[in-house]
Amino acid sequence: MKIEKGYKELLSDIRGELHKIPEIGFKEFKTSKYIENRLRKLSPDRLEQVAETGWIAFFRGTEGKRTLAFRTDMDGLPVEESEKHEMRSQHRGMMHACGHDGHMSILLVFAQFLADNRKTTKDNVVLVFQPAEEGPGGAEVVAGSKVFEDLEIDEIFGLHLFPLVEEGKIALKEGPLMAQSGEIDVIVRGLSSHGAQPQEGIDAIVAAAAFINETQKIVSRFIRPVDPAVITFGKTWGGEARNIVSGEMAIEGTIRTFSEDVYLSIKNRIRDIADGIEKVYGCVIETVFRDMYPPVINDKGLVERFRESYGGEIVDIEPQMLAEDFSYYQKKVPGLFVFLGTKNEDKGFVSPLHSQNFNFDESVLVKGLEAYVSLIE
Repeated sequence: MKIEKGYKELLSDIRGELHKIPEIGFKEFKTSKYIENRLRKLSPDRLEQVAETGWIAFFRGTEGKRTLAFRTDMDGLPVEESEKHEMRSQHRGMMHACGHDGHMSILLVFAQFLADNRKTTKDNVVLVFQPAEEGPGGAEVVAGSKVFEDLEIDEIFGLHLFPLVEEGKIALKEGPLMAQSGEIDVIVRGLSSHGAQPQEGIDAIVAAAAFINETQKIVSRFIRPVDPAVITFGKTWGGEARNIVSGEMAIEGTIRTFSEDVYLSIKNRIRDIADGIEKVYGCVIETVFRDMYPPVINDKGLVERFRESYGGEIVDIEPQMLAEDFSYYQKKVPGLFVFLGTKNEDKGFVSPLHSQNFNFDESVLVKGLEAYVSLIE
């Protein structure tokens, strides 16, 4: 479907205005007010606030046989923007470095499209403006809300701007697309002693090193090679001085996989390793797991329907170890999540997500709007 020029200009205008006011999760107060003001002018059949700063808008179709939901995230990141352009962030130390300003722009212009085409849109359409995707997981709050349940949604769709895919192309994957993620905090408690008398103490550093080394064998020796998974310990600290056997070490890491069963297996194996290290070294190991987002798994039927309905260029993509709380909606209803490419080397749009230099050509947002419009009747 050809998108009219007025919608294209509106996409750019809204993105620029939202880019100036990035806010972190559940504190998107200016962003929330901006969204509310725009939606109220369109007079949706139902408009309700959700998850503190989020909004859900309902547009009733002429037939209403299906209810389709479309979701955008709202929050920015604690990143100081490096680009000095007209729409630069006005909030010091905060930036839309993950494209959520673009996502919101697409959904707000989609709302305008629905308002302009009330008499010809058959499907019921729900627009979900969700806070706190970057953390601590606004989707779980929205998906569990009464208003979300009451709308009896049949399917849900979402997209993410993606600088690893060429500009304007939609990247699509049936089944697992993004990983389940979890965090692990570990405290290894030993016993301090003089460095010249290590036998009098319990060396927490040596025990921690053994723990890290053993956990790195989990994926290669206890998980099937066809089940991708990664365990990363990115931070350790401890010890008092160079000549003192360390009495305590702290370790922080992450777990990522595409299967909830594999994720659980990894957690159990880590606990077993901790028990074994305790016995061998005489230390005490405390492990705390924080289960973050489930894996994003795209519904086969929705993937096939999108291939048939969308008229733009589609490319296949491999599963990504990134995480996305869109997965909480997919636990409720069938869902489809796609990537919209923004990579353009000639224009310099190559910076990764979460970078202080991240940016994109706003003309690409039209492809996101076209994708959403193609899914409704």
